[in-house]
Amino acid sequence: MKQNLLILFSIIISSSFAFAQSPVKGVVKGSNGITIPNATVKVRGTNITVSADTAGVFVINAKQQPQFYIQVSSVGYKPQDFQILTIQETPIELVLVENALLDEIVVTSRRRSEVLQDVPIPITVIGGQAAENAGTFNVNRLKELVPSVQLYASNARNTTLNIRGLGSTFGLTNDGIDPGVGFYVDGVYQARPAATSTDFIDIDQIEVIRGPQGTLFGKNTTAGAFNITTKKPSQIPSGKVELSVGNYNFLQAKTSITGPVAKNLAARLSISGTQRDGTIYNTREQRNYSGQNNLGFKGQLYYTPSDRLSVLISGDVSIQHPAGYPLVIAGVAITERSTYRQYGRIVSDLGYNQPKIDPFSREINTNTPWKHNQSIGGISANLDYKIGGGTLTSTTAWRFWNWDPTNDRDFSELAALTKSQGNSRHDQYSQEIRYAGNLSDKLSGVIGVFALAQNLKGLDQTEEVGKDQWRFVQTAATGAQALYSTPGLLDGYGIKTNSTIKSLSAAVFAQVDYEVVNHLHVLPGIRFTYDKKDVDYDRTTYGGLQTTDVALLALKTAVYSNQQFNTNIENNNFSGNLTISYRPTDRINAYGTFSTAYKPVGVNVGGLPTTSTGAADLSLAVVKPEYVQHYELGVKTKPTKGAILNVTAFNTDIKDYQTNVQSPQLGVNRGYLANAEKVKVKGLEIDGTYQLERFLTLNAAVAYLDGKYVEFTNAPLPLEETGHTETINGVATQVAFKDASGGRLPGISKWNISGGAEFSLKGNLATKEGRYFIAGDVSYHSNYSSNPTPSSVLNVNGYGLINARLGFKSDKFSFFAWSRNIGNKNYFEQLQAAAGNSGLYAGVLGDPRTYGLTLRYAF
Repeated sequence: MKQNLLILFSIIISSSFAFAQSPVKGVVKGSNGITIPNATVKVRGTNITVSADTAGVFVINAKQQPQFYIQVSSVGYKPQDFQILTIQETPIELVLVENALLDEIVVTSRRRSEVLQDVPIPITVIGGQAAENAGTFNVNRLKELVPSVQLYASNARNTTLNIRGLGSTFGLTNDGIDPGVGFYVDGVYQARPAATSTDFIDIDQIEVIRGPQGTLFGKNTTAGAFNITTKKPSQIPSGKVELSVGNYNFLQAKTSITGPVAKNLAARLSISGTQRDGTIYNTREQRNYSGQNNLGFKGQLYYTPSDRLSVLISGDVSIQHPAGYPLVIAGVAITERSTYRQYGRIVSDLGYNQPKIDPFSREINTNTPWKHNQSIGGISANLDYKIGGGTLTSTTAWRFWNWDPTNDRDFSELAALTKSQGNSRHDQYSQEIRYAGNLSDKLSGVIGVFALAQNLKGLDQTEEVGKDQWRFVQTAATGAQALYSTPGLLDGYGIKTNSTIKSLSAAVFAQVDYEVVNHLHVLPGIRFTYDKKDVDYDRTTYGGLQTTDVALLALKTAVYSNQQFNTNIENNNFSGNLTISYRPTDRINAYGTFSTAYKPVGVNVGGLPTTSTGAADLSLAVVKPEYVQHYELGVKTKPTKGAILNVTAFNTDIKDYQTNVQSPQLGVNRGYLANAEKVKVKGLEIDGTYQLERFLTLNAAVAYLDGKYVEFTNAPLPLEETGHTETINGVATQVAFKDASGGRLPGISKWNISGGAEFSLKGNLATKEGRYFIAGDVSYHSNYSSNPTPSSVLNVNGYGLINARLGFKSDKFSFFAWSRNIGNKNYFEQLQAAAGNSGLYAGVLGDPRTYGLTLRYAF
């Protein structure tokens, strides 16, 4: 009996061994049926790898029994896994799909997977690999690739992210206003504009959606949205490492690894770090500023117990400790104030030399260190469950933001506005539940609910002046004003502000896509939104000369005063849209849209202007909501194979436009919020792409934008008109406001152009097969206003940038050299008046020429 069992056991082992040794034979082809030479074929979970021959034929011995997987990859094609169920004598045919076919890009902007050209919404899509290759490692670089995007930042907190010139207030950020551009990462809304400064980690795709989208997304998006998706964990073990070095001691390292941790459970861990020396030199401190020091982590768990259910748990944190981002002195304007109050006279009276007006020397001489430290991150849980023809999705998230800055607000060596520290802490909790999918052959859509709770705290936010400030606030050397020269009166005098904004936003939204007759689609959408904000603002003065002299105390109070207020506000809104789309062939998609949208009520927590009695003007504490009416016509076409051409024309009208006002009063040197009665932005966008197989890729986009104040009767005076007087009732009276109706909106270039090209040829690097490539992109922005009210001096000149790269890429290995701003163009991104409006203004500089090398390896 034992002998029989041994014989049977030996037969089973030998037959199994023989079976396992049977090789898998096959041929690799593209979707067009043409064989793909030299593709890489690997047995998943092992080191067994072979290369197909020039005819695409391969033979691989898996050394294991079916069932198992083989992975097939080739440059220019999407890597694909194939399950081997049986070993057969005849060769199997394995088909790879070309990577990034222009007319097959899939987007999720309507909360379900669709081909880009079929969606009746203007969208620009940038793949994660394309973004990395172009050096786009954060949102700020996207404006060079998407001309309808504007991003201006003097630091992470003071970031303006706009689409078509609309979305957020231009200039200094006021925490009491909501952004109008939605920023989503893996379905999670990120409320603070500082999120745009963090480095991208494991980006799969970036969708830039233009126009109001409140019926598709959780939060109000009056101007558009960024819908960013990252790569999910995979059961297939793999990883990637990347290292870049460049001038200014630039060093960037990225790594990502993924694989199974248990049955149906995969994990992914990604790390990114960026360092670069500063490009602005402080001659007083003998150190560089405007550098980079970023570290980011992202971890994910992906649970897929069945084909119907998937759960993604994500956590991320980004820590940034740069040297700081100072502004450089850009010029001195002559105001309409008296000669005694001009900046040049003030500086001379204080015994200083006139400031050096040479911004592109990239030198500053400030006496307060600049610091812009922040940490931002959170955790989220995303559950997708397939029901019927759609998917039920639940996204739960918590995010935080800590901000720890120091700024020198006089931009000079003077001890005037010596310190500005807007320390902040933000927590947000969000929940979105939606169902999206096909309800029938003719009907599809999305319905959802959304809630966002935020707690934003200003923690001992500090504004402080020094020994020289008295001369800036002194209006004359006679009478009570002469007392400003009292020794030590304003030395170390300042304010500390503690504020809290607790807000709740809740919404119900829905949109359907109904094919009324063949090729004609009607897409109505509706949204109901409820918003509530509870505000507690408390500002107290400190420091300066300790005195009981009533006259001296009055002078101090005129500079900084105590302010305290509480307010509770709430409002709700119905908005919606109607789109009609006609798709006579698979090459044409013509559509028209009318939509309404709104941005919630705002609150001022940056200091309020004072009345004639010196009390805070509480009438300005609350800012009315924005109401938007938007019209759009567009056509998406595929004129020839490999080509796409899209055209969009739009008109956006906004009532009670929320804008940021820079007040001449020192106590509101952060600016405050106000409403312009009516604003209009209209424009035309044309974008096209062309791909000639794998050899040539071309893209170009043009955006014409015309943004104006239709009515803004109470606009602040521009810098050069500060001190303007008018005759009122026969008396010469100094005024602080003017009618800016007809003036252009800030931050909008009329002409915005971008384009790029990549040419590649098949070749070998040592034993590696791949492609050699050369690529470049250009961008141009015409001049734009850099002040809430049009100014003759605060205008940024138009500029163009050229970037290029060349190297070698294969499915596993890439190596290329790159350069950004090859022409070393000197340009401003933003200009702003120094607080107090004495005539000095400063600018945010764009980066100089940078260059370096990148090495990337996948395994």
